[in-house]
Amino acid sequence: MPADESHGEWQVTWGLRALNAAAGYLSDDREGVAGVMAVSRELETQPLRPDAFPLGSPTRLRLHVGRYRVAYHVDEQERLVTIVRLGRLV
Repeated sequence: MPADESHGEWQVTWGLRALNAAAGYLSDDREGVAGVMAVSRELETQPLRPDAFPLGSPTRLRLHVGRYRVAYHVDEQERLVTIVRLGRLV
């Protein structure tokens, strides 16, 4: 974890694939999608969360948010978090 992670905000963006998935899940699970959105806002201050699982590299991570899985990439130089995929367990 970088020493300066807690100083300042990170920008969080959503890739089109993840955004479309979230929109699709809204029709039958508004509460679950709201939880995912809340966690995405938390990534603005703590992108390298202790509850995130690495996906092959320290900057590609996955979070479990209820029955959802959020895959994201952290660009430490740009202080940018990009949510690339959103999946849901049945």
